[in-house]
Amino acid sequence: MSGQTMKAAQWDPVQKQVVVNDVPIPSPGSGEFLVKIISASLCHSDLLAIADPDRKEPITLGHEGVGKIVAINPSAEGKGFHVGDTIGFLYVTGVCFECEGCLVHNNKCLNGPPQISGFQAPGFFAEYAIVVWQNAIILPASMDPRTSSAFFCAGLTAFHSVDSCELKPGQWLAIVGAGGLGQLATQVAKAMGLKVVAIDVNDGALAMVKNQGADYTFNSRTEADTYISSVKALTPGKHGVHAVGVFSNAAPAFASAPDLLRVNGVLMAVGIAAQPIQVSVYDIVVGSYRLKAESIGTPQRMAKAINFFADHNIVPEVEIRPAGLSDVANMVDEMKAGQSTKRMAVVFD
Repeated sequence: MSGQTMKAAQWDPVQKQVVVNDVPIPSPGSGEFLVKIISASLCHSDLLAIADPDRKEPITLGHEGVGKIVAINPSAEGKGFHVGDTIGFLYVTGVCFECEGCLVHNNKCLNGPPQISGFQAPGFFAEYAIVVWQNAIILPASMDPRTSSAFFCAGLTAFHSVDSCELKPGQWLAIVGAGGLGQLATQVAKAMGLKVVAIDVNDGALAMVKNQGADYTFNSRTEADTYISSVKALTPGKHGVHAVGVFSNAAPAFASAPDLLRVNGVLMAVGIAAQPIQVSVYDIVVGSYRLKAESIGTPQRMAKAINFFADHNIVPEVEIRPAGLSDVANMVDEMKAGQSTKRMAVVFD
């Protein structure tokens, strides 16, 4: 496909808007596939790429994608993948995938500067994209590739965050932030047999997460004076939930989370707050609560999560935008305004 072009939705820092441009179709280099994108979905962290004040050139947005392999560099042959495979994939490139840092998070690679698709490297809101073989996994046949792009950031993060709370069936999890990430976490938690309380300021998002299995929902804005005591009243001994996952990036969400917990409960930090959050070191020392955090994880952890989704028939709530790439600008505006209640995706025919 050398010399051919494709459509890509790019953030243009000069025009200060998302535009659809014609760009060259890339060629796979060492260890890489060329993938024809089937679906790409918008993540809240994509807004960070747009907000970068130092960006000078347009960048193709998006780091959640699913696609079909159309070409394999010879160096990536024999890795268990073939032309025609439908794959999901992670988005950090330029790393070794094997060092001590990479086994924690690929952004911490000790041997190469990380490049993140949609940030430093071209993203997945394009007709074709480059994928490193270590980042890829063959999509289970039971999973719909049109909506499964949401698994390859939000879904993985949701699974790891709930799984790492190490709760037992019947125990209580509070999910603070009922957007796309919190909705997936709710489905994971219910599949694990947990009792789920969802908290948000958006009634539309709360209705969505209720439909996905949340046992109780509370609006922390309209019920500001009562929701914490109401949540505690539901739990064993009225002592609070066993874990709370903060899937919001809002400072008040983090500030109120410890009040929901019973003694030695887990505060799971997931949402990336714009400013440092405050925690009580005394409370951590004396066991009032434990502080943990999770993210998308490493490629080595991907199979456990994807197999869990397939085994439990978990399907993300995704709004497929019929206008395709030309609608990415509207998708960004809606996410900025807090108007989206589910994941938004572009599907390529």
